[in-house]
Amino acid sequence: MAGWSPSRGVAWLLGGVAWLTAAAIGAVLAVFFAATMVVIAIMATALLAVAGMALRARRTVRADKASDLIEARNIGGHSWVAYGWDGRR
Repeated sequence: MAGWSPSRGVAWLLGGVAWLTAAAIGAVLAVFFAATMVVIAIMATALLAVAGMALRARRTVRADKASDLIEARNIGGHSWVAYGWDGRR
């Protein structure tokens, strides 16, 4: 062969090593990306579950009756007088 040289074989060998290295790095990155997506999916599921529980709890909790409110009046400066607290249970 007219185009054959000793460095051609070394170039093929180094090219194969570079290709294998690139394939291995690509595989590691693919696994890392897949694991990242799994973690994001788990966190999103947990977020939706907590939001659902919060909405369910919000629906079940009823507001206190208006009669349970106390009234406070400012009598000057930083002084306040509260009414209606002595009738609370």
